[in-house]
Amino acid sequence: MIANLFFENSTRTKFSFEIAAKRLGGNILNFNTDSSSLAKGESLYDTIKTFESLGVEIGIIRHSDDSYIESMQEIFNFSVVNAGAGKFEHPSQSLLDLYTIRQEIGTLENLTVTICGDIKNSRVAKSNINALEKFGAKVFLCGPDDLLPKEIPSHCEVAKIDEAIVKSDVVMFLRVQHERHTDSEVNIKTYNQNYGLNDKRVELLKDSAIIMHPGPVNRDVEIATHLVEHEKSRIFKQMENGVYTRMAILEWIVS
Repeated sequence: MIANLFFENSTRTKFSFEIAAKRLGGNILNFNTDSSSLAKGESLYDTIKTFESLGVEIGIIRHSDDSYIESMQEIFNFSVVNAGAGKFEHPSQSLLDLYTIRQEIGTLENLTVTICGDIKNSRVAKSNINALEKFGAKVFLCGPDDLLPKEIPSHCEVAKIDEAIVKSDVVMFLRVQHERHTDSEVNIKTYNQNYGLNDKRVELLKDSAIIMHPGPVNRDVEIATHLVEHEKSRIFKQMENGVYTRMAILEWIVS
């Protein structure tokens, strides 16, 4: 018995976990905050305690707080899967990204990867930066100065996007998180020209390079619409691989 407990919006992560659970023969409950007793004033603790009392064995949880999911592991008597923790981490997305890279390139060892966009607020970026270090990757970080992390890990280097992507095996674009910015921070009209993938920039890619994006894509912002399904793009392959990766996560927990 598995519960999808999403306290933030999601399409890809939520439903790929649901499909993964169903393919493995699990029973899945999809939680909706708007129709739950949270709307009546019930505490978050009591809401999750209810699912524990009902017999849920795995809780797949997304929450806006950076540390809430990790703290739950000592409180509730079911397995907890982190499906996105605030701006801190998104481990299942990182695993499916790594799987996609290995599937397409054949290895994860000693690659050069460019991550471009809202890195400061991206849990996907943080999980991938940490994971890629374990495989000896060189990581270029690109984007507006205000959206870059204050502390740069030793295996990372801040670079201009046009200089970074010509050297990269993987170029990963990140969503501009409109909900976290004001217009003064991010100029959407000029973002693609300065930091996004367009016709000029796609010609700079190595022949063997692949394009990635965790989604959802702001078309014509991070990536020009007609390049979302470019022959080098693996964006929809990432989504497909999300089901397989999350099946593996659930199977590993059960076994």
